[in-house]
Amino acid sequence: MAWRDHSQPSLLQASNRGYRASDWKLDQPDWTGRMRLTSKGKVAFIKLEDKVSGELFAQAPVDQFPGLAVETVTDSSRYFVIRIQDGNGRSAFIGIGFADRGDAFDFNVSLQDHFKWVKQESDMSKEPQGQDNHPKLDLGFKEGQTIKLNIGVCI
Repeated sequence: MAWRDHSQPSLLQASNRGYRASDWKLDQPDWTGRMRLTSKGKVAFIKLEDKVSGELFAQAPVDQFPGLAVETVTDSSRYFVIRIQDGNGRSAFIGIGFADRGDAFDFNVSLQDHFKWVKQESDMSKEPQGQDNHPKLDLGFKEGQTIKLNIGVCI
């Protein structure tokens, strides 16, 4: 996990073409560490932590995906731009990258799964309480139907 600071105007998104990882100094990341993806309610949190001590370096709350909090770059599947925020409401956009394409894929799928769960929870809460909209499964005996039970008795 590596990141680049994008708060400098020269590194911000150029017009409507999106972010490009090839514009970054990929061989000299400003910071490396580990990423932890957690959630609280409907919000996912991308936490960047020191890889040895586990101390929180930065955090990005994600309230929808795709959205402004996490954006893909146009030229690679391993790099993203995230909006980190501090406790005072200040934010900055930084570029993050994964050394392994599989880790980037897992990150992307984890966010998708979280918001799929959020949508399912929201849809379930909209259903009327006490009513089941699914067809009932009738396991009762029909008129004239019989069954035979053989119960062995052990002495």
